[in-house]
Amino acid sequence: MQESDLSLLVTAARKAGTIATSYFGQSPKVTDKPDGAGPVTEADLAVDRMLGDFLRDKRPDYGWLSEESPDSAARLGTERQFVIDPIDGTRAFIDGTKDWSHSLALVEDGQVIAAAVYLPLHDLMFTAMAGGGAKVNDRAIRVSQAGLDRATVLGSKPNFAPHHWKDATLPPFKQAFRSSLAYRLCLVAQGRFDAMLTLRPSWEWDIAAGALIVAEAKGMVTDQTGTALQFNNPHPQVPGVIAAGHDLHASLAARLEPAQPKL
Repeated sequence: MQESDLSLLVTAARKAGTIATSYFGQSPKVTDKPDGAGPVTEADLAVDRMLGDFLRDKRPDYGWLSEESPDSAARLGTERQFVIDPIDGTRAFIDGTKDWSHSLALVEDGQVIAAAVYLPLHDLMFTAMAGGGAKVNDRAIRVSQAGLDRATVLGSKPNFAPHHWKDATLPPFKQAFRSSLAYRLCLVAQGRFDAMLTLRPSWEWDIAAGALIVAEAKGMVTDQTGTALQFNNPHPQVPGVIAAGHDLHASLAARLEPAQPKL
């Protein structure tokens, strides 16, 4: 079943790319979500509608969690759940840059079992299946083995503020940024960057697919406290994310100040 589910996610991701690129660069309508949750475009909503119709028609007994759909406790009683971000990196999409993605995951018993992250403007399809390895455009990928002093870490600037780090001292790594959390995770899985971290509560739809892709690329993915990630939570957030090769992950976790963020 997993293989056919992965094929379904890939097909859906490509359909999403076709819809999103038809809006890209065309000044799509933008509105702000309530409570400062960020912008949403008519492209996000169009992709969400298509994915909801397409995937739930194919798997009507699966639960549904999407950034752009109303959440329902009904998903908690299902055996498997789709966890979807129709467009991850909406601000990049609005700004006309290419680093946005479609992030699609399938969860069972709290763990991601199949994942696809698609960047249509880069023509990159990242995929993984639990126990089956990670790929980009059907080529196997693996995390880097860089140490802390030679690493480049993906993250937004607030994560590198001194107060997050022991002795208020940032470790000797380079910093980089990409708008989409899903893409950051995939870049780590691909070995193009050495680690990514986000030290704030993270929505499941941003990270579920990428987390499996990193894990299947022989990397380590946890929340910022070092605890294994669990998905399909009643409140669908996890307390931050650290993703890297095993040794680098341990080094980063050891240098961070202890934190117990409230979800």
